[in-house]
Amino acid sequence: MEYTQRIQKVSVLGAAGKMGSGILLLTAIEMADQMLKPENKGKSFVLNAIDTSDEGLSGLLKYLRSQVLKAAEKKVVALRKVYADKAALIENSDIIDAYVLDVMSVVRTTTRIEAAYDSAIIFEAVSENQALKEKLFRLINENSTSKPWFFTNTSSVPIGGLNKNANLEGRILGFHFYNPPAIQKLVELITIRENPVEMVEFARKYASNLRKTVVPSNDIAGFIGNGHFMRDALFGISEAEKLVPNMPLYEAIYCIDRVTRDFLSRPMGIFQLIDYVGLDVVQFILRVMQPHMQGEKLHNSLLDELVLSGVKGGQFSDGSQKDGFLKYEKGKPVSVIDPLTGNYVDIATFRDAADQWLGSIPSEILPWKALVKVVEKTTILKPAFKALQVSTTKGTALAVTYALNSGSIARKLVSDGVAQSESDVNTVLLTGFFHAYGPINDYL
Repeated sequence: MEYTQRIQKVSVLGAAGKMGSGILLLTAIEMADQMLKPENKGKSFVLNAIDTSDEGLSGLLKYLRSQVLKAAEKKVVALRKVYADKAALIENSDIIDAYVLDVMSVVRTTTRIEAAYDSAIIFEAVSENQALKEKLFRLINENSTSKPWFFTNTSSVPIGGLNKNANLEGRILGFHFYNPPAIQKLVELITIRENPVEMVEFARKYASNLRKTVVPSNDIAGFIGNGHFMRDALFGISEAEKLVPNMPLYEAIYCIDRVTRDFLSRPMGIFQLIDYVGLDVVQFILRVMQPHMQGEKLHNSLLDELVLSGVKGGQFSDGSQKDGFLKYEKGKPVSVIDPLTGNYVDIATFRDAADQWLGSIPSEILPWKALVKVVEKTTILKPAFKALQVSTTKGTALAVTYALNSGSIARKLVSDGVAQSESDVNTVLLTGFFHAYGPINDYL
């Protein structure tokens, strides 16, 4: 079964969710682009958007239409060639409307899992729950009219276990989009030895058509992205806890968040990133990874306490940030949780004292927004990290310790066989997490 034939019948599980909606959008556009090729005239293309929420599916269609409209506006010149044989389509607006209609025409929304039974490709983007994933895979596989390929968006669950427990005979691989899928360029591709060669080839061609950067990861829980982030997050929390003899924990959280953002030129501080992902999601992923990491403690009691108390972070349906370690107003942190009381403490009440304790940032350190625009970063980063090393402030000492630990985590992913190369780890952090430089470098 060649590429076009395989992609004619596709289903997305969890289509109304944050990840599922992005996967659906990208796949709908790819399917429509294939459908509009002259050689595919007359062929039917069906994309089942499957979710348990009718309300979510209704909102999904609105989202899909608005995003396809934006995509069409950006490639209207190319679309003129696609619709060259349609004499009635004269104005750009006519062409855009036609394309939106064609993309939307392939999508079928439903709450019935049975719709997936005749699909050749199943994209799965349900919650990070291994038992649920396996249940859905088995149900589809046992009732399928063919032998579908399963592409799971899991960011932590080993593929081999899913394959074995759902009896898929190698017809599953990890195709981990980064959030949000429509914008993020990175895909982690996790294969197992049982995968058919043509399945992996299809995955790579599909990713190429979506203009994604593919980084291979070996099938070890957490893979590269979460393999690094989870350990980086745990280190950040532990570093804050170590500062408690010097200051309240809420102030320590602020200090470590600022160090990881401003002193290390990252797009977010580590606590803001945990909030973005969701404290409950981080907790769950750590629990998924722990059984596979003998001799390593992937757990933090503070994280457990906050999740138990209802502090979970994550985003609202409109994309705005929910409160977690930090409280947000218009997307910016304004307060920090005090775990002792459960209340948030206004940053303005202690910022000056905390910043004074950290000390000044060396002038050689550029803010992330400025650094990412620099083409040749080595000329900036070498003197910047040198300045961190020779500085004697508490903030720079914390920054150096943090950067060294981040590099150690990254190198261990290679030595443990998770990543195939140091370059792959750096690519994931650069592309998937928008870092300005990779954790494995010669700057320290």
